[in-house]
Amino acid sequence: MLERVRRNTLGDLLARSRERMPEKFALAYKDHRLNYAELDDFVNQTAHAFMNDGMKKGDMITVMSKNSLDFTIVNFALARIGAVMIPINYMLTVEDVAYILEHAEVDGFIASEEYAPILDEATGRLVIKYRYLMDVVSVDKLADNLSSWKPLITARQGQSTDLVDAEIADDDLAHVLYTSGTESRPKGVMLTHKSIISEYMSCIIDGHMSESDVLIHALPLYHSAQLHCFLGPSIYLGSSGIILPGASPELILETIEKEAATQLFCPPTVWIALLRHPDFDKRNLSTLEKCYYGAAIMPREILKELSERLPNARFWNFYGQTEVAPLATALQPGDQLSKLGSAGKPTLNMQTKIVDENDVELPRGEVGEIVHRTPHAMKGYLHDPEKTAEAFKGGWFHSGDLGVMDEEGYITIIDRKKDMINTGGVNVSSREVEETIYQLEGVSEVAVISIPDKYWIEAVTAIIVPKDGAVLTKEDVIDYCKQKLSSFKVPKYVDFTDSLPKNPSGKVLKRSLRDQYEDLGGNEEQ
Repeated sequence: MLERVRRNTLGDLLARSRERMPEKFALAYKDHRLNYAELDDFVNQTAHAFMNDGMKKGDMITVMSKNSLDFTIVNFALARIGAVMIPINYMLTVEDVAYILEHAEVDGFIASEEYAPILDEATGRLVIKYRYLMDVVSVDKLADNLSSWKPLITARQGQSTDLVDAEIADDDLAHVLYTSGTESRPKGVMLTHKSIISEYMSCIIDGHMSESDVLIHALPLYHSAQLHCFLGPSIYLGSSGIILPGASPELILETIEKEAATQLFCPPTVWIALLRHPDFDKRNLSTLEKCYYGAAIMPREILKELSERLPNARFWNFYGQTEVAPLATALQPGDQLSKLGSAGKPTLNMQTKIVDENDVELPRGEVGEIVHRTPHAMKGYLHDPEKTAEAFKGGWFHSGDLGVMDEEGYITIIDRKKDMINTGGVNVSSREVEETIYQLEGVSEVAVISIPDKYWIEAVTAIIVPKDGAVLTKEDVIDYCKQKLSSFKVPKYVDFTDSLPKNPSGKVLKRSLRDQYEDLGGNEEQ
């Protein structure tokens, strides 16, 4: 009984917000608006439906959908019963999805009608116990191939709204988020309730979030940034949120005005799209006070323009990675121009230092690997004790990012230690793209790098050495990649060369390639 009294899980957060402010507007999606009591009732009904079908603590449940109210309801319903949510990037290929399902040994699916067939196709040898359809508008119009799926709208009908109070501990597993990492296969990041809620506190304090905020949730909720830096903390605080199906600049601008939104998170690519949209100056955006970006450095000129055209807004840069749930450091509004390009300082629940290859802390101003100690940290990589041990060697979590800390404690990211490319806010493993291109006939060598790009910020770029006598075109490479890779992994630019620069041990010098091709994005049409 003592542990229950002291417990703090994701399901508990919503229950407390309901008790504090049952009538307050919690979330909206399209024409649906819920207060905290209504949201909590839907969560309990959904959790009861799951349990009555046999779902239990520890079951691994894949969720594949674009943003919606049901996505949020499912998130908290699974947390209430202790099942583990595995949100999947809906842009992945069937092959990518199949790997995740098998690796996670998934027990059930929850998906929108659009993505349910992909999960069915990717099932393979797995025995799936539960299949639920989210966001169903009309039960009578479901496709014949979805007959084995149960609509949530009917599953929870008539179910009890009583609080579901399963036996769950703070450090039990809540989510497994698959990240591309740096290998060709993604890794399952295991986040517990404790990890996630500790990270919520850092977001709230370092992001100056409050109960009075009105948020727009436009970026994908399958990603830890929108889910754990903004949606979760807002429910914890009892803020109000508007969920959008996607990051449409027109819809974001319209919603800011309509809902008098005060808070918005976007990667730089979306902020740029907002600035360039013809509605930017037509809409009343004066309520927007707290603006966040992450995943890439905000170009100086863009930041200055945003500050001029949104005079009431303050900006934060959030840096981190899924393994720390995901916030690690924050650059505050007052530092945006004086420390432009910096990732800021470690957040509330984060201890960070820069170390050399022997894990010895480096003096200020020297480049090394960024490592952390934090209750945000993952419990490990699912089914991968070796990579887990490697990530936590020496009693610190190793980020894989190279950085430098100045005399004032501000951290600047220098490079991704293992050549991760962050394009449009989505991580892409350069090695995976390279391995795919190597399968194309006529390719002798290939190096995949990121180059600056006005839209993508970092664009996936392939530099290829053809085999003697081979005739390859840029179109050949891109068309081949489109057949093998998810769309966001396909190179935006391709160039050919006689040789790749290498060091004496034969390692390709990607830094030299990035310098050589840094203007490529500005010389070609998108």
